[in-house]
Amino acid sequence: MKPDWDKLMEEFNSSPTQLVADVDCTTDGKPLCDANGVKGYPTIKYGDPSDLQDYQGGRDYDALKTFAEENLKPVCSPSNIDLCDDDKRKEIEGFMALSAEDLDAKIADEEKKLEEAEQSFKDEVQKLQDTYQKLSTDKDEKIAAVKAAGLGLMKSVKVAKAKDTKDEL
Repeated sequence: MKPDWDKLMEEFNSSPTQLVADVDCTTDGKPLCDANGVKGYPTIKYGDPSDLQDYQGGRDYDALKTFAEENLKPVCSPSNIDLCDDDKRKEIEGFMALSAEDLDAKIADEEKKLEEAEQSFKDEVQKLQDTYQKLSTDKDEKIAAVKAAGLGLMKSVKVAKAKDTKDEL
C-alpha cells in the first residue's frame, strides 16, 4: 500500500483544499495518532481535522484516488457553514451559542458514551472468549475420553479383522 499512498500524496501535493499525508505513529507522530484514535497500522483517516473519520475502502491506488477525488473537499463545518443544510447549520449555531464550559460538558458526555460503548464491547468479547475457551476445553476433554475408551484400539482391531477376512479368501 505504501507505494500507492506515496503516489497519491504526490498527486494531491499542490491541492489547496485536499491534504493527503502520512504520519509515523511509532515516532514523533504518536501523540497525533493517539489523539485521533489510531490503534492499528496502517490506518487511514479523512474529513474535518477536528473530527476525522475512519476510511473503510479499498487500499489500492485507484480506490484511494477515486475516494480522494469524491470525498476530500470542503465539507459542512463551523469554518464552512455556508456548505451546510439548514438542519446542520442550526445544530452548529446551537453549539456555537454554548459557553466553553457547557460545550466541554456536552463533549465529555458524548465521549463518555463512546467509552461506555467500547467498554461494553470489550466486556462482551471477553464473555465470548471465556465461552469459547470453556467449549474448547470441554471438546478436548470429550475427545480425550473417547480416545481413552479405546477408539484407536477399536479401529486397529477392525483393520486387523478385515485383513484376516481377506486372508481367508
